[in-house]
Amino acid sequence: MLNLSYEPLYVTYLIYFNRDRDYFECHEVLEELWLKLDRDPVYKGLLQIAVGLFHFRNGNYRGGHMMLDSAVHRLEHAPPQALGINMAKLVDEARACARQLAGFVAAGKEDLQHQPPVYRDLTIEIVEPGLRRAVENASPLIPANNPQQQSPRRGEKHEQRQQALEASSRRRQDADGSSPGTKDTT
Repeated sequence: MLNLSYEPLYVTYLIYFNRDRDYFECHEVLEELWLKLDRDPVYKGLLQIAVGLFHFRNGNYRGGHMMLDSAVHRLEHAPPQALGINMAKLVDEARACARQLAGFVAAGKEDLQHQPPVYRDLTIEIVEPGLRRAVENASPLIPANNPQQQSPRRGEKHEQRQQALEASSRRRQDADGSSPGTKDTT
């Protein structure tokens, strides 16, 4: 397989997913790339896997099922090895989680209290050597979020990324001479 250059946000997503199991931060990071890449459906599917696992781990079985099921439908037609990862394996594991949750959601809340579904983390298998090296090289530079987000709220890292994006946008607008909010007073 070709040694491709991978987006730093994608590499960061993989680090948070595999190393930290921080699925909320995975979502935050990859959402930026998804928006940058015109809402690419493959990245949307990867986002949804992270969100689905976040919900599942926190006891929101319905939300976990909905996200994982949607991710499977988005990703099941992707090549078996895409974006440097074993996509087929990831889709199969997400499908198994979605099916497990579907059974519990269909059973109703009473049964959920007696026999909650068994949660387990997933691992994204990196198959492209260049991506594996990029993840290994970047991992020591990306601190873990301690403690992890336990509820869906934007954290300090998101605010910092958002401020950087806004500053970059302002610089581009200033360079183009189209700064918003300035009015022609003549």
